[in-house]
Amino acid sequence: MNSQHWRTLAVSVYLPTTLALVGLGAVTPLIALTAQDLGASLAESAFVVSLLGIGALVGALPAGIVADRLGEQRALVVSLVVDAACMAVAAFAPTFVVLGLAVFALGVSEAVVTIARQSFVTEFVPLTHRARALSTLGGVFRIGSFIGPLAGAAVVTLGGLRAAYWLAIATSLAAAIISAWLPDVEREAPRGATPVHTAEVLRAHLRTFLTIGVGAAALMLVRASRDALLPLWATAIGLDAAQTSLVFAASSFVDLTLFYLGGSIMDRLGRRAVAVPAMVIMGTCFGLLPLAATGIGLGAVALGLGLGNGISAGVVMTLGSDASPAVGRTQFLAGWRLTTGIGGALGPVMISALAATASLSVAAIAVAALGWLGAAWLWHWGGPSRTGAATNQVG
Repeated sequence: MNSQHWRTLAVSVYLPTTLALVGLGAVTPLIALTAQDLGASLAESAFVVSLLGIGALVGALPAGIVADRLGEQRALVVSLVVDAACMAVAAFAPTFVVLGLAVFALGVSEAVVTIARQSFVTEFVPLTHRARALSTLGGVFRIGSFIGPLAGAAVVTLGGLRAAYWLAIATSLAAAIISAWLPDVEREAPRGATPVHTAEVLRAHLRTFLTIGVGAAALMLVRASRDALLPLWATAIGLDAAQTSLVFAASSFVDLTLFYLGGSIMDRLGRRAVAVPAMVIMGTCFGLLPLAATGIGLGAVALGLGLGNGISAGVVMTLGSDASPAVGRTQFLAGWRLTTGIGGALGPVMISALAATASLSVAAIAVAALGWLGAAWLWHWGGPSRTGAATNQVG
């Protein structure tokens, strides 16, 4: 892959992705506050926030159909404009019910953005550089999400709570304009040469979803558990909000520095060379969490989790792209996103249930066990280099 390919990705994919995620990251922490400002209770506000993830899961399969019908470029542009419209509705929402509907629609739209973007990178980048390209995309997700809350805090300080939504509108529209310049890609098979339905694609690749897909879902579960479990543990050992933020900042810093290294290792040594060690590292860190009785101990665990999460940036997308067929790719990636998204959603739910019925230590050990089991599962099903042939077709 030459420098022209990287420049195209930087301008047409990574830049608009960063812009869109800065806006989304600015708004996401403020959704609950906006709901409360509109009269919602704490429970109702939490539910409004959850609608973003629910929308992304519900919209996964329809997103694959939309991306297939419109093509990656148009799907990206249209969905980013819809993002901006959802932000505008949220900014002017008269009740928290209207806000909730806007947040749900935003989640659905984000599913289209994610699948269209992954499908484009899969088509555009040669297999020899795919992991690096997708890991960089995963790193861009992290960078945008890291900058977003900081930008949100700045505009809210200057213009009030709703100002963050106007920032998100501007970044989404800017991302849509830039995405309109995406180049056409030479497809491995002409779109529509063998028309397929989503159900047909999912049936044809059910074994992939139940094997490598389950392993990728376990990785998503372990990742999501970091954000759910670390704050609870910090509170349990007596850290205040500022100390907890420092722990997260240190973990995020390590996370942000390793994404390209992980992609480079995957392209050279195979997907298992990153997926399996990442799961072992994160599983071990969660296993050590019950021993962390001080801020220093928790910080060490958080750094280890940042290491595991950082080197595995993009690995879930890469595994899905490797296994995706040339015909029915967007529908497959929609099923892949649904499978792995369920894993990510189950992590916080499992921790909440175990913390309520047993203890945080039990929750940490359970996540650790899933990390180790997931590592073994990915070692078995991950294959020596990639999970499937990118030229596979339905059936």
